[in-house]
Amino acid sequence: MSDLDPIPLSVLDLAPIPQGAVARDAFHHSLDLARQAEALGFNRYWLAEHHNMTGIASAATAVLIGYLAANTTTLRLGSGGVMLPNHAPLVIAEQFGTLESLYPGRIDLGLGRAPGSDQRTMMALRRHQSGMVDTFPQDVSELIQWFDAPADAQLPVQPVPGLGLNIPVWLLGSSLYSAQLAAQLGLPFAFASHFAPDMLFQAFKLYREKFVPSARLEKPWAMVGVNIVAADSDRDARFLFTSMQQQFINLRRGQPGPLPAPVDNMDNIWSPSEQYGVQQALSMSLVGNKETVRHGLASLMRETGADEIMVNGQIFDHQARLHSFALAMEARNAL
Repeated sequence: MSDLDPIPLSVLDLAPIPQGAVARDAFHHSLDLARQAEALGFNRYWLAEHHNMTGIASAATAVLIGYLAANTTTLRLGSGGVMLPNHAPLVIAEQFGTLESLYPGRIDLGLGRAPGSDQRTMMALRRHQSGMVDTFPQDVSELIQWFDAPADAQLPVQPVPGLGLNIPVWLLGSSLYSAQLAAQLGLPFAFASHFAPDMLFQAFKLYREKFVPSARLEKPWAMVGVNIVAADSDRDARFLFTSMQQQFINLRRGQPGPLPAPVDNMDNIWSPSEQYGVQQALSMSLVGNKETVRHGLASLMRETGADEIMVNGQIFDHQARLHSFALAMEARNAL
């Protein structure tokens, strides 16, 4: 990307289930958003794996990617991410090998190291936390070795399909661990600053300093996650943003549920300590009209030097959510 090219803008979708809706509604809304993203020129569209969260419908990430890919034409689709400790690498290689075979050149595999769930759910997934950290680098390397092998390689175990398909692999994280591993393996790196911004600048600095060029990537490619809630006025945007704020409070109270409707006054809902915690977690958020978002994007680019920006937007009203992403792209185009 040259200095004259506009920074790529991408979409992160958790397939939110608003109060009063069901997962089927969320999937239809995701398809609407994916089609809009394709038409507006968003670079890629990722779905995140979460479990046991009744407000998030993207647990079967590969299945949902297939649904969206079948109903779009050119949009890159992928995982942001697949939580690899929950799965055998061979299963993920086969799933994404199948997607790549059906929709060649349009599939990304973003990998996360967290379980994407609570302790009980992790046990229900039949994985134990004790082995998670130790096997993640080996699991990532195994996937890459399969994807980069010659298509006619004779291996004792191989993904069918998947072998030799050269599927792009990203590492995702909110700490220095994934930044260092992405640098070591020569992979693109995405930081989850949209909900865990504290170590963003340290992680990007470490990733760029330690990056080792690979056959997959010649130089670092760093993506930053940001929440954008845009509306025709700053006041309207702040109103819409209260849904995400309430969702974070409920999650921290151990009461995850459907995405709440927005409210006029958060002071009736959160305590001062909850307010502080939520505002800290969601500090990487651009909330306002198009000009406010444009200014925020310019500052974000200047401060992080990111190569790509991934936009999350948990908004209760579907039409308001579509409008928010459209305004975000207009703000980016106005930079």
